[in-house]
Amino acid sequence: MEQTTHQALRPALLAGLDGLLAVLEPERAGDHRFRFAPDPDRWPDRVFGGQLLAQAIVAASATTPGKVPLSVHAAFVRAGTPGQAVEAVVDPVRDGRTFATRQVTLLENGRTVLTAIVTGHAGGEPEGDAVPDDGSVPLPSPDDTPSIQDWARRLPGDVAGYGRHWIERPPAVEIRMAEAPCFLDGPPPGRARSHWMRAPRDLGPDPVRNAAVLAYASDFLLMDMVFHAHPAAGGAGGCNGLSLDHAIWFHRPVTFGQWHRHAQEAAVITGPRGLVRGTVHDAGGRLAATVAQEVLVLPAGTR
Repeated sequence: MEQTTHQALRPALLAGLDGLLAVLEPERAGDHRFRFAPDPDRWPDRVFGGQLLAQAIVAASATTPGKVPLSVHAAFVRAGTPGQAVEAVVDPVRDGRTFATRQVTLLENGRTVLTAIVTGHAGGEPEGDAVPDDGSVPLPSPDDTPSIQDWARRLPGDVAGYGRHWIERPPAVEIRMAEAPCFLDGPPPGRARSHWMRAPRDLGPDPVRNAAVLAYASDFLLMDMVFHAHPAAGGAGGCNGLSLDHAIWFHRPVTFGQWHRHAQEAAVITGPRGLVRGTVHDAGGRLAATVAQEVLVLPAGTR
């Protein structure tokens, strides 16, 4: 893919990251309570679930100084409303020398939108890995891989609207894929599919910020794997979906300003539900995180 295409996208990506980081700054609102500013209204009808995951991690970590995120297990209770502030209520379930556990409830106008268990730990870089190959198809280098915006530009006129906002208001993360996703009229993948992802600039040394933005990025394209695999789904605009829950385990500190490869696979389809697994490796091939999400598939035009 031509380098000029990626360069032209960069200002919008940086603006998206600035918007995300602004809503990941917790304002203390009481004992174990925090307020997050309204989201930058990237999506017209909902708050992106990855943003809520990131806010839960930041809120929990604000009450566990000296510890870094280890895992988050979250349930999406209801869709958030764009433009509304979010309040985080943190319950200090347990504090230990090595591990700390927090229950985080995110509220919008007093109504729960997400509840999560977040674990932190006082640990450093692990000494080694013993992980088998994830079985995904190898990717070209990021410089030789089209961006998701490149695929959106190729949509024919009758479905071009499904990809327009990816170009006009790109998310706060660079995504490069060797094939178009289902919602951009791509072909069915094999058992697994991978894409490159990173923040569009360095995030600094803060391990919480890097983990939170990786968690945000981990929510992209998991649902698309279910759309590919589900017998009731179609191509672009063929169905809708909702994320029911999301789990992520951090295996090492991450530097998310550098490229990471997210390998995803649809593990099972049960009626309208599908479970997707993901593994996130850094550019050196080290396993950085493991992801799982359950998705509910809905007919097109429903929510």
